[in-house]
Amino acid sequence: MSTPPPRQIRASHTPTTLTVYQAYAPALGDPAARDGRFPPAWKRDRMTWIKPSFLWMMYRCGWAAKTGQETVLAIEITREGFDRALADACLSHYEPGVHPDRSAWKESLREASARVQWDPERDLHLNPLPHRSLQLGLSGPTSRAYADEWTVAIRDVTPLAREIHALLRARNDTAARALLPTETPYPSAPLPHLGA
Repeated sequence: MSTPPPRQIRASHTPTTLTVYQAYAPALGDPAARDGRFPPAWKRDRMTWIKPSFLWMMYRCGWAAKTGQETVLAIEITREGFDRALADACLSHYEPGVHPDRSAWKESLREASARVQWDPERDLHLNPLPHRSLQLGLSGPTSRAYADEWTVAIRDVTPLAREIHALLRARNDTAARALLPTETPYPSAPLPHLGA
């Protein structure tokens, strides 16, 4: 198996959609999964971070055990919307070679309605790997478009998270790995403005 590049978007995707993950308190996550859309209580003007990596989401929410993150959602969104957010995004931190200087990066950050972070990908036991996984922060009109235009379907994958975690606790890594969502490299255009 070849080593993934240092920064690469890997996700479950179809020709028209891509799946991202978020975790919420049940009061927000349960109605979203039930209705297949974000409820009015979902704050559309606040920055929201979406994660195409299931295992990175598990690391973030502690296998759905962290307070306020007990409901894990798989949100299927349009690739068109995701690609537009990537094209308009800025790195969340200054990086020499990507930005001419710090002031140019700060200006880009002010104007961008999407932010990218590259965080260490996680293995089955949530240990960091040498390659990185995408987190995409959406704010303002991009956050609203995500919630109300790009979302195709929302599924509650909390039972899956708990089943995989139980198998890991029972030291049955093979069975746990078999349940993971299939994530493959996402065929996006090169993203030099995002360091990828």
